[in-house]
Amino acid sequence: MPGPNATFAFIIATLLGAVFHLVVGGDVRRLALFLLAGWIGFGLGHTLGVIMDINLFNIGTLRIVAGIAGAVIALLAAAFFTGNRRTGRSLR
Repeated sequence: MPGPNATFAFIIATLLGAVFHLVVGGDVRRLALFLLAGWIGFGLGHTLGVIMDINLFNIGTLRIVAGIAGAVIALLAAAFFTGNRRTGRSLR
C-alpha cells in the first residue's frame, strides 16, 4: 500500500496533467499522455531534487518544487512533440 507521500505526489501530478490538458486541449489520448507525462515528470523532478538537495518547499520528504518543475517540463515537452503538424495536404 502506498504511503501518504506517494499518494499526495500522485494527486499533485494528476492535477497538473489534467489542468494542462484543460488549457491546451485535445482528445482522450492526449489526456492520457499528459497524465502520464505529469506522473513521470513529477517523479523525475522529485528524484532530481533529492539528488541535488533542493529544499525549497518540502512536505515531509516530498520535494514539491522540484517535482512540479519536472512535471511542467515533461508536460511542455509532450505538448511540443505531439503538437498539430501541417502535412502539406489541403483541408478540403
